[in-house]
Amino acid sequence: MRMPSPATASATDILVAHIISQRYDALPLQAREAARNFILDSCGVALAGSRVPLVDDLKTVATRWGQGSDCRIWGGGERVPAATAAFINGYQIHNQEWDCLHEPAVVHPMAVVLATLVAWAEARGGVSGRELMLGCSVAVDVAATIGSAARNALRFFRPAMCGALGATAGIATMLRLDAATTRSALGLAYSQLCGTMQAHVEGSPVLPMQISFNARAALLAIDLAQRGIDGPGQFLEGPYGYFALIDPEWDPAPFAELGRVSRIAELSHKPFPSGRATHGGVDGALSLRAAHGFAIDDIEAIRVLAPPLVIQLVDRPSQPAMGASYARLCLPYVTATALLRGTVSVEDFDPEALRDPARHALAARIHPRRDANPSLNALAPQRVEVDLRSGAQLAMDLPAVLGAPGRPLDRARQLAKLRTAAAAARRPLPPARIEALIAQIDQLEQLPDVRQLVELLVPAET
Repeated sequence: MRMPSPATASATDILVAHIISQRYDALPLQAREAARNFILDSCGVALAGSRVPLVDDLKTVATRWGQGSDCRIWGGGERVPAATAAFINGYQIHNQEWDCLHEPAVVHPMAVVLATLVAWAEARGGVSGRELMLGCSVAVDVAATIGSAARNALRFFRPAMCGALGATAGIATMLRLDAATTRSALGLAYSQLCGTMQAHVEGSPVLPMQISFNARAALLAIDLAQRGIDGPGQFLEGPYGYFALIDPEWDPAPFAELGRVSRIAELSHKPFPSGRATHGGVDGALSLRAAHGFAIDDIEAIRVLAPPLVIQLVDRPSQPAMGASYARLCLPYVTATALLRGTVSVEDFDPEALRDPARHALAARIHPRRDANPSLNALAPQRVEVDLRSGAQLAMDLPAVLGAPGRPLDRARQLAKLRTAAAAARRPLPPARIEALIAQIDQLEQLPDVRQLVELLVPAET
């Protein structure tokens, strides 16, 4: 269908028209490639996420919400209702901060999106790999466009909220809902959005659960809309809509790019299982050591000069009593760990590692500093400076941090991450199953039913 003119249509009108007009055959090749890459990446980090102890508690709580066998929990294989699968799998994708993100939007879209779309597809049956790729592409378009429009600092948990709106849009496209039903579904999703940055500030384990809450909300929104229940139509621009209450300082320009820019191709891989805002320190410190060969004892101080958002997110002291959720968002601890171990792994947030005095001693010499960047939503550029005890000063500018589109992970590193993540699962998949997963997602367009993909995400004996 013809898209409304940005000069005359509201952002909501443009968004809905984009959602209902998308078809797989019109997807650009870069969007198809990115969909495969980030579906694979998200499956891997979800398997790794099954190792987090709180997963068992959430499974136990979820049994009180009702029984069902439509869907499976990835890495465990338990059969559960679709809403429970979306809840747990979304949590597993995000609970170690290893999932991809859209940096300009400050949104981790695939955590809500993939968990929700796969749960819906598995419960429905007969949903093809092509439809999943289309749904993910549209979902990321919506989530990242809304997030990219924001100009104010984060107050609400944008990754979960925009993810829910995106997931709702993705399913609407897969169902080929009409404009009125799609708008209602999005309004119904908006009416359930939740999540603030308070959990982030405190390092609370509820932070990734906010992904889970919003994944369930997207499924409910679709079910209600299909029953003919009307949601608020002006969910974005109404007097109490998203942009009035959640991100009130916004620019409509990103909406004019819908249909011309594939947002899923703008996603960044996260090479390390920690907050993306910590990655500049890791990237710069490891690169400078590789270039100059200094030892840990040679370091007098390290400064990471970064935009205000980085300081907001990860400028916190390293503490022996901190929990994993806090530590993943502590730039000094994560950077110190990378220098001491040569990388950062999921085991570096286990209790024994968090008590390591050597890490805390080095972290005390690592200092995030706010630069002059006026943007409240930028994660780059950054600059890392190292002062050595010899008096030498080293520095590296990072226009883009490793994993971003401007400095992407190559195919070998993407697959290495997938294999490492899958092997870290509570019940690790055998190597042959991991390779079968890679092969199947490489040929996702040929997959007749998403249920076959899920079969590779659960232990073979389940």
